[in-house]
Amino acid sequence: MFGVYPDGTNNWAGTLRAWESGLWNRNLLVFAYQMMLILVLGHVLVLSAPAEKLLSALTARAGNAAGAALLVASTTMLVSFFNWGLGLIFGALLARKVGEHARDRGIPINYPLIGACGYLGLMVWHGGISGSAPIKASEPGHIHNLLEGILPDASLAALPGSIPTSETVFGPWNLGIFLVVWLVVSGLAYWLGRTTRTGPVELPQSVSEAETESDPQQDGDRADRSPWLSRLFAALVLAAFLLQYLPQLRQLNLTPDMLNFFMFGLALLLHGNFRNFLRAVETAIGDTAGILIQFPLYFGIMGIMTESGLIHRVSDFFIAVSTQRSFPLFTFFSAGLVNLFVPSGGGQWAVQGPIILQAALELKVPLEKALMALAYGDQLTNMLQPFWALPLLGITRLKAREILPFTLLFMCAAGGIYLAGLLIW
Repeated sequence: MFGVYPDGTNNWAGTLRAWESGLWNRNLLVFAYQMMLILVLGHVLVLSAPAEKLLSALTARAGNAAGAALLVASTTMLVSFFNWGLGLIFGALLARKVGEHARDRGIPINYPLIGACGYLGLMVWHGGISGSAPIKASEPGHIHNLLEGILPDASLAALPGSIPTSETVFGPWNLGIFLVVWLVVSGLAYWLGRTTRTGPVELPQSVSEAETESDPQQDGDRADRSPWLSRLFAALVLAAFLLQYLPQLRQLNLTPDMLNFFMFGLALLLHGNFRNFLRAVETAIGDTAGILIQFPLYFGIMGIMTESGLIHRVSDFFIAVSTQRSFPLFTFFSAGLVNLFVPSGGGQWAVQGPIILQAALELKVPLEKALMALAYGDQLTNMLQPFWALPLLGITRLKAREILPFTLLFMCAAGGIYLAGLLIW
């Protein structure tokens, strides 16, 4: 890391200069803001009245311990495949509501298992529609920007402008792998619900919406509370979305801007007025604090690795120890390991993505396969990484050590499927 840099400096001076340069990389800062919006808008959607009604309707179906585990696991994974921020909060709220439902009706359940099931979305998210690596790689010019300064100009010119999501997220192999994971893990949740020890749930009464609401007369003017203005604006946003992105939708090629624009319009529509929408944004914005600080730090690491030539050395190591067939497996395991120290799919893509892509080019591994191997490895070890479980633990009033035994079992089951998928792909 402390080698000789292109400007002739070395050691600490060169490292600090490279770190500062990466910290303020404008292309990567745009990427960070896109990822924060995905989390915020997903959370805002969960806080809408229709989402509350959906949660209540689902909760009413939890009649026993096994059915409750199956319900929370299967629903959370489906929602998270659409949006990881939405799935993160949706799963936590659904687990909490199922616990309250069981408490109020005297249904014995394994509440830590229910909490673990509410976290399962983080094990499938990166292969889904809002996955940082696939959705960013589909953006025109992103691959070139990521590898600029790493590959020579001739090699950059030969690269595709993007890797469309029709080849990653919506590729038949990825959809098939997700379906198998969804079925197997949901079945495992049901089996654990039947065979593990159950008991009564002890949860404090949740504070009602009415008790925390502020005075409507002090919460904005009449325009803020008007449902017609917000619906009109939401209709304009969604109409603009269709006009701008319909050709890309038909090709199943999504980008972060497309996803955020759609969720913005949908959130406005579901909240019914600007006041409710802004209050939900205010609640959700706190969850971006960690990302806001983390991302630039990861970009600084990226700057050091690029300027020092460390990316080339790591890439050469992968090339030396891998074959075309084994490289996706090395990528999968290395991504899982890196995620334990860089608990952000977007930050990991910024740091590890260039290494993976460069090595894949040298070994002639399809870029979409290398990208998805990174996504699978990154998402799998979230079951070991408690960082993203913090919102769920706060909502469910569980402790990390209570859900960890179950998340480890789910991780092992899904890990075998991901590895088999990469070998067969």
